[in-house]
Amino acid sequence: MNVVRRSALDRILQEMMQIRFRLDDIEAALSGWNLKPLEISESELFSLPDHLRKTYLTVMSKGECNATEASNLTGRCRAMESNYLNQLVRMGWLIKHRDSKTTRFRLISRNVLKERPPQR
Repeated sequence: MNVVRRSALDRILQEMMQIRFRLDDIEAALSGWNLKPLEISESELFSLPDHLRKTYLTVMSKGECNATEASNLTGRCRAMESNYLNQLVRMGWLIKHRDSKTTRFRLISRNVLKERPPQR
């Protein structure tokens, strides 16, 4: 039977507390950002295929959503919406981030991206 010394557990606990404090500082710094969505012209929006445009407009109307929320609004299955949302991320139209266990999608912001990648 392996016995862990109390001092080792105390060091691990201290390190975990320091990591938590650093994460709290990072979250506080990021919460102060006021990001405005990137303005997209109608001609750029119409350059998207219909199925991707519908998904993009859904995210734009909600501000931020996950694949389940988008699928409820578009009437398509969640897996298909997830695919379309990830395509929009790869094309540079949306960004995604983890929120606990779910992945959420939102519009690209000027502060995050200075210049949109060229369309293929």
